Amino acid sequence: MKSGGSMSIWFFIGVSLAVNGAVIFGEGIYELISPPVQQVVLYNLHANIWWGAVLLVLGLVFSVRFSPARERARLAGNS
Repeated sequence: MKSGGSMSIWFFIGVSLAVNGAVIFGEGIYELISPPVQQVVLYNLHANIWWGAVLLVLGLVFSVRFSPARERARLAGNS
């Protein structure tokens, strides 16, 4: 392993957002398929599906944009 290399913190934030978004989105889909007995007031808006999808997409954008492989390719092109 190469020593002295650094990775962007935004890559890890992207991974975290993507994982949390996938969990929230999956739970929202599950809740849509089998609705709870007592629904909250704004249940029909399905906020967990929308916000889960937003977090998942944002996390994937950050993960791809700041991926270590992309940074290595960018640094190799400047040499």
